[in-house]
Amino acid sequence: MIAWLSENISTIIIALVLAVAVAGIIIRMIKSKKKGGSSCGCGCSGCSMSGVCHSHKK
Repeated sequence: MIAWLSENISTIIIALVLAVAVAGIIIRMIKSKKKGGSSCGCGCSGCSMSGVCHSHKK
């Protein structure tokens, strides 16, 4: 088990860093959505796709 860990430590570290980054992005998107923001990061007033994105609110 220790030999396997020592052989794959770089892969394990990279996978953990990527998992933390993805979790951070998802958490930020959820918080933004709860505040009324959008996932694209800009306002909907000037967006040409706002009718498609928010068609359920009509």
